[in-house]
Amino acid sequence: MQKYVVPDFTIKDLLDVIPAHCFKRNAFYSFLYVIWDFSLLAALTYGVTKGCVFLQTLDLPPYYYYGAQFALWSAYWFAGGLAATGLWVLAHECGHQAFSESKTLNNAVGFVLHSSLGVPYHSWRISHGRHHAATGHMTRDQVFVPITRSEHRLPAFDENREDREGRWIADSRQKELREALEETPLYQVYKLLIQQLGGWQTYLIANISGQLSYPAGSNHFNPNSVIFDARHYWQIVASDIGIALWLGALATWAYYRGIAEVALFYLPIYLWVNHWLVMITFLQHTDPLLPHYRAGAWTFPRGALATMDRTLMGPIGGWFLHGIAETHVSHHVHSKIPHYHAWEATRALKARLGPAYMESKENMFKSFWVSYKECRFVEDKGDVVFFKNAKGFAKSVAVFSDKGMISDSGVDVQ
Repeated sequence: MQKYVVPDFTIKDLLDVIPAHCFKRNAFYSFLYVIWDFSLLAALTYGVTKGCVFLQTLDLPPYYYYGAQFALWSAYWFAGGLAATGLWVLAHECGHQAFSESKTLNNAVGFVLHSSLGVPYHSWRISHGRHHAATGHMTRDQVFVPITRSEHRLPAFDENREDREGRWIADSRQKELREALEETPLYQVYKLLIQQLGGWQTYLIANISGQLSYPAGSNHFNPNSVIFDARHYWQIVASDIGIALWLGALATWAYYRGIAEVALFYLPIYLWVNHWLVMITFLQHTDPLLPHYRAGAWTFPRGALATMDRTLMGPIGGWFLHGIAETHVSHHVHSKIPHYHAWEATRALKARLGPAYMESKENMFKSFWVSYKECRFVEDKGDVVFFKNAKGFAKSVAVFSDKGMISDSGVDVQ
């Protein structure tokens, strides 16, 4: 079990180490990235169209022809999904006012880009802002909030057979938890596919994986939802109009050009964008080594540092997705830092934070599978909690630098 030293940095400690120019936003420079991403999509669309025409001239046997055609389209969908996710990241920066110095320009660009990808711009901007304001907080965070033991309907904690930190647990209690939690690998893959294909939509529509204290039916399309304040009413309505226009544009495209064209050129890319969004967000905030806090221990800097930077497909992922996976810690420290400065800000923070900087260079798909299997529940009590696996073990325990290792009962166990 690893010891996690709960950080005691102030926000000033973190901001002071970041070079001043990293906070500067440049609309012209940001627009170059928008143009670049759209150019990539245009080039990919041109390439797949010309490639299909070329295949028709080769007089291949049907088996080889359809195989080559499928490979060509698959490459287009994968690369196009990455390019479109890059646009998603730029729209996300607009929501954080990191695109330019102008709030009006930020919101205009973000509204167009996010609406064209099926995202209710203001609705998600507001809830995502609340996620940043309370990252890692068990009752205030907005996304990928851990499920507790009782919410999982697991056997109640038994202090005679286990400890809350998950360092030891009796064989009989391991058996009870495994029977309640373990699933066949095939069923786990099925659940994972459902999460990746529909996790984003179910979060928007039904708050799945969101803040568990919200009432059932909370969603991002109802201006009266508990997610928003009364002052947000017309912004939510505007976001809904943006989604209606997006659906109308797709319906018009299908009407005049055919459903098949929409299904080939748009739908798979849309699904790839959702996949990358859910996977990256999941891994930024879900890992056996990442803490989650209750009110007694949470501070903004602790929440900001309860995130993990990941390496996505080597330099390719960082290039396509503008470093959204590789620079997430700095993004939580100050969300108005534009992505083109976030790399430098990350290096500065890494040097200052030392072991408090959470980073993984492990294959992201391996991490995804491991975290999905190992992060099953957290305890109902404790100011600092970590995920436990199906056997009831945790991989990390909180250590307070001036108090030693503290158990939930208040006993010093160092």
